[in-house]
This record gives sequence, C-alpha cells and structure tokens, in this order.
Amino acid sequence: MTILSPQWYNRHKGVMEMKDILEHLSVVESFDTRQQSKVLHKLSEIIGISLFAMIANANDPEEIEVFCNVHETFLREYFVLANGIPSHDTIERVFEMVSPEYLEGLQHHFNELLNTNEGEKIRKILAIDGKTQCGNGTDKQKANHIVSCVDEDGFCLGQKLVDDKSNEITAIPALLYNLNIKGHIITTDSMGCRRDIVKKIRKKQADYVLAIKGNQGTLYNDAKLYFNNAELLRGCAYNKTIEKARGGVEMRKYWQTDDISWLAQRKYWAGLKSIAMTRNTITQKGKTITETRYFISSLPVDVKGMARAIRKHWMVESYHWQLDVTFREDANHIRNKHISYNLNIMRKLALNLFKLLDIGKKHELEAE
Repeated sequence: MTILSPQWYNRHKGVMEMKDILEHLSVVESFDTRQQSKVLHKLSEIIGISLFAMIANANDPEEIEVFCNVHETFLREYFVLANGIPSHDTIERVFEMVSPEYLEGLQHHFNELLNTNEGEKIRKILAIDGKTQCGNGTDKQKANHIVSCVDEDGFCLGQKLVDDKSNEITAIPALLYNLNIKGHIITTDSMGCRRDIVKKIRKKQADYVLAIKGNQGTLYNDAKLYFNNAELLRGCAYNKTIEKARGGVEMRKYWQTDDISWLAQRKYWAGLKSIAMTRNTITQKGKTITETRYFISSLPVDVKGMARAIRKHWMVESYHWQLDVTFREDANHIRNKHISYNLNIMRKLALNLFKLLDIGKKHELEAE
C-alpha cells in the first residue's frame, strides 16, 4: 500500500492543520454505545487512525491495523492511544456500530473547510448519481447502492444508501434534504428526472439540468420532435466545442431554447424555463459514433452555461472511478452492509482530503 510519511504531513501544515480536521472527532464519543467498563480504545481515536490509514490506501480493518502498527509513533502525534493500536476485530466492530450520520458530520466539516476564504459564494454544478459496491453483493443479498452528490471540483458533499427494496428515486430526495444546495445547479441522469425531485430542488432555491429519456414518455418525445425540426433548431442558441479525447477527436454540439409555451407538460415541472439537446460525435480509429441527449432545465437561455452544466456532470462518474481504481472499493468483500457503507464514507473523506490538498497536481507523495 502507498504510505504517506510524517514528513509529508509536516510539509503541508501551511495548507491545513490535520489537528483542525480531527477536532470534529471529539463529538464521536456521544455516539459510543459500547459498555464503557469494557472499552480499551476511544471511539474517536479508532475513527481517526482509520482515516489516516485509508488516506494511505488501507482498504479494510486488517490493512488499517497493519498501517497503524507500522506508524504508531507518528499516530501518537495526534492521538493518545493509551492502550496501543486496536485489533482489526475491534476496528471492524466499531464500523459495525457507529452511525453513518457521525461520519457524514465529518464530511460536513470538510465541506466547511472548502468554503473557507472563498469570498463571494460560487455558483457550482452539483452532480448526483449512484454507484454499486460490487464486492458487497452475494447470491443472498443485493450489493449496497449509494447515491452521491459531487461538485464540479470533484468533492463529494454527501451520499445516501439506497434501501434494498427501493431505488435512486427515493434516495435522491433524502440526499437533497441534507445538503445546502441553495444557489447551485443540480444535474442528474434520467433516473433523477422526476417531478417530486424537481420540486425539492426548487424548494431549496436551486436550479436543475436533468437528462430525459424514453421513461419520461411524451416529455422526451416532444423535446426530440422539436429539436429534429430543422427550422426550429436554427432558432435555438447554439455552441460547439472540438477537442481530443480518449485517443480520438470529440465534437460536442449544444442547442438550447426557452420556446416551450407549446410544451404540454411544462406546468408539471417546477421552474421549467428551457430545454436543450446535445450531440456528441467521437471519431476514433476511423470509426465515428454519435450520441444525442435531451434535457430540461430551470435555467434561462445561456447555451455556454448549459454546456458547462452538462459537461461537468461527468465529475461524479470520475469520482466513482477513483473510488474503484485508487481506493479499490470493489475489491473489498466485506459482506456486512452497514460496515461497507461506513467504509465508503471513509474512502470519500480520504479522497476529499487529497483533493483539498490538491494531491497529484501540486505535490508529490513520499513513500517510506
């Protein structure tokens, strides 16, 4: 596993004190339901050392224990560890009993750090999408499916575990309820294009750009017919970009219009102001593939702004890719769904910390 040395942390104290981040751990003791007479290790310290270990790419309680034993001296700069390093069994039991709400509180604290010295509030794209923890599934149970909200800078702001008997449609409103989205732009794939979700977004004073597909019936068909009319298309705001991508050339075309008075369903979609179409053409190794997609939005006509929102939605997919490739999430086969969900949040805390310190762009990791 890749190890972050004590020298690495010391070098970045000018950017952010790790002790400032770990201050939030003090509230965890109120979540400790263990029999105190039998407790050898403070709950806050177990969570804290686990965060350090997962930053170093530990993937499960066994690897967390290995990391902590190797770097006990360094960890004592931040934790008392009166009874030494807890066993992996103890670490696993902690993640089985601790509330995800506590870990999400840590996440909220990270988000506050992101806004420090930001000045005037920036209007951001917040992309919502789901990811399955593939290693958690068995023949007898469905794998955890988690809906996450990731901003355009690649920070996860929150997540919601989808109930086994439900789907993303019910999880998205619950996730939105816990997020401060006022003034921002929410993007989702077609699964999130629901009237109740739109109402929730508008009630929280945010805007939306939502993909629509055939599951929206006449709404999708009407948008498709409109943009397939050459004369109407010429009256739309238009933007085009061409860039190298995936070993080929990708051309993206965007059209947007607020000419929606004819749209029969417009009254059912809170705040609906415009519809849009994108047509992406990828030429790679002599082959050309074209994809056309349609969207509804509460944004007025600003085709470059619309293009930005659509393009930035990929950030949540990139974030999920990093969880799998960098943090090996799908390689983790812990069957307990509660533990697996808590470890997902911990990985996101680690990944957010990397991004907060701009790891991979401005700094090099030091290996011991």
